[in-house]
Amino acid sequence: MAGLIRSVAAAALLLSTTSFGFAANKVIIILDASGSMWAQIDGKPKLEIARESLRTVLQSVPADDEIGFMAYGHRTKGSCDDIELIVPPQAGSASAISAAADSMKFLGKTPLTAAVKQAAEALKYTEDKATVVLITDGLETCGGDPCALGKELKESGVDFTADVVGFGLTADEGKQIACLAENTGGKYIQASDEKALQDALVETVAAPAPEPASAPAPAPAKPEFNFMPSVVMAEGGPEISDNSNAWEIYKANADGSRGDQVMTEYGELKTNLEPGDYIVVGRDDEARSEQKIKIEAGQVYKPLFTLNGGTLVIHPHASQGSEISGEARVDFAYPGGSTTHYGDAKATVPAGEQKVTVQIGAGTVTETIQLAAGQTVEKDVVVGVGHAVLNAFYTAGGDKADNSGTSFEIVKAKKKIDGSRESVEHSYGPDSKFWLPPDDYVALTTLDLAVAEQPFTIKAGDNQDIKVPLDAGVLAMSAPGAYSIEVFSSKKDIEGKRKSLGLSYGDSWQQTIPAGDYVVVRHASDQGQDKEMPVTIKAGERTEVTVQ
Repeated sequence: MAGLIRSVAAAALLLSTTSFGFAANKVIIILDASGSMWAQIDGKPKLEIARESLRTVLQSVPADDEIGFMAYGHRTKGSCDDIELIVPPQAGSASAISAAADSMKFLGKTPLTAAVKQAAEALKYTEDKATVVLITDGLETCGGDPCALGKELKESGVDFTADVVGFGLTADEGKQIACLAENTGGKYIQASDEKALQDALVETVAAPAPEPASAPAPAPAKPEFNFMPSVVMAEGGPEISDNSNAWEIYKANADGSRGDQVMTEYGELKTNLEPGDYIVVGRDDEARSEQKIKIEAGQVYKPLFTLNGGTLVIHPHASQGSEISGEARVDFAYPGGSTTHYGDAKATVPAGEQKVTVQIGAGTVTETIQLAAGQTVEKDVVVGVGHAVLNAFYTAGGDKADNSGTSFEIVKAKKKIDGSRESVEHSYGPDSKFWLPPDDYVALTTLDLAVAEQPFTIKAGDNQDIKVPLDAGVLAMSAPGAYSIEVFSSKKDIEGKRKSLGLSYGDSWQQTIPAGDYVVVRHASDQGQDKEMPVTIKAGERTEVTVQ
């Protein structure tokens, strides 16, 4: 999110009316999908941290909450109009939102003000209570005024609130967008690392599970509880007693479908249910069993739930003999569904054929495992990738280009029949890290107007430090009173025209630019005559010019 989703282990859910949330209301989560989300925190891309955090929290959102999902900067580079409501607000949208976040690209700008405005309009904020939760790692880059928008939405809305999570922003940067939340009566939360983002999302996107329906005090002659289910992983197996399981109880509609949720409990369950028809779900992670239960007055029910599931423990490794990778994504595809974990992964899933896909960076490997009910299978999976850390330098052996705007794109070295190369991975900023399968690659590196290609080869288990020389210098331009500044190549074409290399509005501009000869042009704002100045850039040096 330069210009703005891991593990949220939260038992509590969002948006209670005593914090700044909502219960059974419409909410749109806005995710900053700009290119800066490729930057890393503690060796892990911010976009992966955000994806996993969303996925985990959304699993615990109350079933009747209507959650929508919007993103910006995920389809087009450099566009301020790249805003999309991907999942409209609806109940049960957790899977759709997680799938959307997992599949999107991160490459654009940060039109956060316009996105919040569109989300408010989608929620019909002038007619109904509405809440927007913005997750951004960057400031507005498309000319919007978030502070003014906050006042406007609060004044014209029925009951509008915007909560803002600043992911990786400095304190000074946070002040520039905190006003959006404060002006609507919402909260601004600073999240500088994975744990802080975890806590922020729990506070803004989750709400306490409903309290169990109170049962009338039993008569002295009646038992203390009338419903005490138990659960086993496989038929004839031991009862699960480690509190890893959960219970969901719903009222049953006349047609046999699920009605209102009565309660969600974890571990051992002993409770009193009022007479009536219920649907009870027993589960442990992704393995579950469902029964219809009819409760009659004066009776005690002790149903047994058989999950028919097993447990997979996957230890992902980048290469043979390497440590377990905390950066690995582990996807479990089992009969009837799928689930995703990260790092050293453990999942309880339905028995049957399991497809386990482990991804580390650009490397992926899939294995098929047969899992029997009640069985635990533990397996090491080696992806077979090497590690590369890329940095750009103004000259070979010169100063490091320590600039967060430096872009690295890794492409296959072998060209396709049309002359293009297959793109593999992107990242931004110094010390950009890549996990790559064995192959020949080219690092396409861009910093302002400077572009360089650096070929390299990766083998499984490699740990390489790739230095990319830009053969460039820094050109600092000043043109007092100018409307804009433009840089041209010095050489004219056959028609006497020079090629424009870049333009910036205002009277000062600084760019990294390849060594060579150029012409800097000062454009006047008062229809006056343009002024120009030739300049020569030397690699590894800073050149300052003033065009009067």
